Amino acid sequence: MTIEVKVPMLPESIADATISTWHKKAGDAVSRDENLMDLETDKVMLEVPSPIDGILKEIIKKTGDTVKANEVVAIVEENAAGAKPKASADNAKTETTKTAPAQPAATSSATLSPAVRRTVAEHDIDVSSIKGTGKGGRITKENILAAQMPLDNTNRAEKRVPMTRMRARIAERLLEVTQSTAMLTTFNEINLQEVIALRNKYKDKFEKAHNTRLGFMSFFVKAAVEALKRFPAVNASIDGNDIVYHGYFDIGVAVSTDRGLVVPVLRNADQMSMAEIEASIADYANKARAGKLTLEEMQGGTFTITNGGVFGSLLSTPILNSPQSAILGMHKIDQRPIAENGQVVIRPMMYVAMSYDHRIIDGKDSVTFLVAIKELLEDPARLLLEI
Repeated sequence: MTIEVKVPMLPESIADATISTWHKKAGDAVSRDENLMDLETDKVMLEVPSPIDGILKEIIKKTGDTVKANEVVAIVEENAAGAKPKASADNAKTETTKTAPAQPAATSSATLSPAVRRTVAEHDIDVSSIKGTGKGGRITKENILAAQMPLDNTNRAEKRVPMTRMRARIAERLLEVTQSTAMLTTFNEINLQEVIALRNKYKDKFEKAHNTRLGFMSFFVKAAVEALKRFPAVNASIDGNDIVYHGYFDIGVAVSTDRGLVVPVLRNADQMSMAEIEASIADYANKARAGKLTLEEMQGGTFTITNGGVFGSLLSTPILNSPQSAILGMHKIDQRPIAENGQVVIRPMMYVAMSYDHRIIDGKDSVTFLVAIKELLEDPARLLLEI
């Protein structure tokens, strides 16, 4: 008996997907619910599992093919004659020792992490000759990148690879934003002395009480929400000839992954505690890097915060996350001399930038909005008192 493997239903507004990686080849034994391949859409990665135990009899759609929902991509034969039974862990270990003692532990794509599998697929790399340095001999992303480096300075070879769907979509959206908005950026700097002192004093108790670490992002989310309450235009968006003022505060938090930047959304951030904000951000970051974020978790949002400081950026001009009208850019915390009460002192300073759509937000509102965030963070007790 043969069973067709079909493309699952795609998220709303996504018409098709691209086959990113096949983890099995024709003739391989497969188990029910075992991931056969990865599908890449404009925003999320999807897994296609085997519907039954059996043999992957035929692969109909190859890596790089574009497919639609319910389209047949492979055929699995149930209880195929000659299918090898699944070996126990001990037997498998013994067989490996006898037949291939010199092989590295991670030579099959099935043993690679999602990030490494994507890198292998994007650069068409043969992992069989790469020695893994990870735990248990697993191949890491660093091993893959090292294998791509030229052996000497005389190697000037070039390699042309197509953009991934997600990278192409990011490029399209960024170009669209720069061409369809009147984007400007205003800058300021924040003395984070009080925030750091507060964090250092309570971070251990905070983590013990809430089972999540206390970072800086929750302070910025809280400050942004309070500032958005004071400046409704910054929390608004343009729809045709109308300005839509949002009566809720859904804050997007940019997360960097191997495939590009994604922006999961904290719904009703004004109703969230700092612990809930930190836990949600950590959960989103883990899911994003594992390619498990859903489209629903990235849709919407009324304002975005992005943190280039984690990569060492001192100053930048973030690009709007359309159709939102403003985005806040955080940067590296740097110990710098400043004047304070007539004296020069060293303080932990951060440059912040707010890009905004000048069609809806005036210069005065953009500047005073950023000043409000600065004042709230330089005196974080005001966040609790909402003053």
